[in-house]
Amino acid sequence: MPVRIFASAIALSMLGACATGPDAHPQDPFEPFNRGVHEFNEVLDVTLVKPVATLYVRTAPDQVRTGVSNFFGNLGDLWSFVNATLQLRPREAAENILRFNVNTVFGLGGLLDIASEMGIERTRVDFGQTLGRWGVPAGPYLVLPFLGPSTVRDAAGQSIESRGDLVMGIDHIPTRNSLYGLRLVDTRANLLRATAMLEGAALDKYSFTRDFYLQRRQNQVDDIIERGFGIGRSGDDTNGND
Repeated sequence: MPVRIFASAIALSMLGACATGPDAHPQDPFEPFNRGVHEFNEVLDVTLVKPVATLYVRTAPDQVRTGVSNFFGNLGDLWSFVNATLQLRPREAAENILRFNVNTVFGLGGLLDIASEMGIERTRVDFGQTLGRWGVPAGPYLVLPFLGPSTVRDAAGQSIESRGDLVMGIDHIPTRNSLYGLRLVDTRANLLRATAMLEGAALDKYSFTRDFYLQRRQNQVDDIIERGFGIGRSGDDTNGND
């Protein structure tokens, strides 16, 4: 599904009018199309996703929501291991695969975050960052249906990672779709507070989200490149939260 979404977004963006004029953002040539997709995502979020996520937060016990977040975070650690390896970051790769093994075996399949209690750090890295590490330019900014802010490079990375998604590998379709839905609700629930602050602070939510996303992604790639040459900073923007 993510592959089809990515292909559709690219095709539609090429058909859409490009933003021009002195105020046009240099990394957002498809702004008219992107704003249309942004509005679609906003309507979907307001009418369906956010209400379900809010209900989930209000009704599900904290222990249940923590377990769900831990479970999907544990699956993410496996992909972070793959990407850290591709980025030539042996310490982060070793920590993430160790986290995955510890939490899978001793944390009830990842429901318990035993690795964090043991002091094993999480470094979240994705294939879009890996492509940036090896010099692939970000390309134009894209807003993808259902998935939100991205770039051509990051959308390609998402399509590749989706092929290795452990949830996608589940043969039982009802179980697989239920896990997809649960992951979406869990992700949105974890963003409720941040989006509430955004709605109160941003005059133009689209521009604010775009500028924040592009700057954040560039900082992450710059940090990875610096570390790749052995001159990395003492902090790690991708540790813990992403």
